[in-house]
Parts: sequence; C-alpha cells; structure tokens
Amino acid sequence: MMKIVAIVGSLRKDSFNMQLVKTIEKRYSHLFEIEIADIGNLPFYNEDEEKSPSEKVQNYKKMVADADAVFISTPEFNWSMSGVLKNALEWLSRVDKPIAGKPVLPMGVSQGVLGTVRAQLHLRQVLGSIQATTLPPAGNEIFIGSAGQKFQDGYLTDEGTLKFLDLVVDKFVTFVKEQESK
Repeated sequence: MMKIVAIVGSLRKDSFNMQLVKTIEKRYSHLFEIEIADIGNLPFYNEDEEKSPSEKVQNYKKMVADADAVFISTPEFNWSMSGVLKNALEWLSRVDKPIAGKPVLPMGVSQGVLGTVRAQLHLRQVLGSIQATTLPPAGNEIFIGSAGQKFQDGYLTDEGTLKFLDLVVDKFVTFVKEQESK
C-alpha cells in the first residue's frame, strides 16, 4: 500500500488543515496510509546543525525519505505559508534532501473565500526550489475557502468539495505511480 506523509502547516488544535488531512486519511484509506509529521516540535533550522541535526529532525527527514509521496496542507498567514511550515521545509531541503524528487500534493484551507491561493503560490515556489515534484497545478489545486461552512465535527462535509477532492486524489495517486515507474 502507498505510504504518504502529511505535513500540516498549522499548529492550532482545531486546525481546518488538519481536519482536511484527517478527512483524506479516512476517505482514501483503501488507497494509501497517511502518517502525519509533527512539525511543531522541530527546532528552528540552523545551518550550524544541518550536518548533525537533532534526533527529532533525523526522524522527520527519515519519515519523508521513506514515504512514497507527501501531502502538504497549509493555512494562509499574511498572504503566505506559516513559519512552522517554512521551517519544516528548510530541514527537508538541506544535506540529504529527502524531498527532492518526491511527489508532493499541496493543498490548503482557510476561512477566507480565496482559500489559500497566495500561500500555495509561495509554497509551490519553495517546492520548486527544493526539487520536489508536484502534480501539475492546472485543475488540481485544492484551495478550500469558507472553511467554517464546509467542515463539521472535524471533517470536510461539503459534497462539491469532496467530489473535487476525489478527482484530484485519483490523479495524484496515478501521478505517484508514474513517478515510481520512471
């Protein structure tokens, strides 16, 4: 079974981005298993420590290296991704670079109507610079806005959004398999 690491860029207890990942984990459990990375406990990236990072960083990097693919669910803070997410990506971009060449599906949820459009633009720039392989964005961008109206009891419940998610996840699974066969 395909193994996916999910990186959630929000530390908030009732994070809609975590709820999205939990929805995906439950809805597609027949396609893949998800392991959620705990990025809130990572130390700040420090170049002085990159060659001998802490055990937390080593475990995190190994988790990503061992996965078939990565989901990144980001909130939008001040028109960009969160600092905790950027820090987590910094650790993945250095020395052994476990995210380089790894299939990644960016996504995000916000209370605003635009979803996380601006945050994901920045996220895609960073992912390109660290050589992650993303599903081409045209028609595959998961920008979930108006979150308060689309989530209930910890899960995404909006039928239109779930149908779109079904299409994108199906394309991503195919994309991952294609990348593995190269």
